[in-house]
Amino acid sequence: MYHLSGNAARPVAGSATGLLESEARDTEALYFQRCTWCGTAMYHRLLCPVCRGSDLRTERSEGLGTVRHSTVVHRNSPAARNVSLIEMNEGFVVRGRVMGPPIGIHGGDRVRLITAKDPVRGEPVFQLVDDPSPARN
Repeated sequence: MYHLSGNAARPVAGSATGLLESEARDTEALYFQRCTWCGTAMYHRLLCPVCRGSDLRTERSEGLGTVRHSTVVHRNSPAARNVSLIEMNEGFVVRGRVMGPPIGIHGGDRVRLITAKDPVRGEPVFQLVDDPSPARN
């Protein structure tokens, strides 16, 4: 729900629109939306991708997930870094960075959230929960 305030529309505090109010949120936590109609979890959406509902409530993630895909990027950075798609335990997927050697991050690795917003790129940062296995094929 929105109310006009001057020249800008602003969300009402406590509304279930799924918008993230930054001043009231913990910076070390990851927040996502859940559709109140069908229960689908999603990250930073305006409409539910399943039922197209707009009634989304904001929830706090536990911060545990699994690497779905990881790639090494050499562009716009002095050193190689990884970009990973993390499937969180709550059911949504988020793009982020996993700490560690970029070549050592693989699909299926379990990760834990370190910070929800990297100061340089503004994306979530994760670390491996278990030691990666030395031999992968």
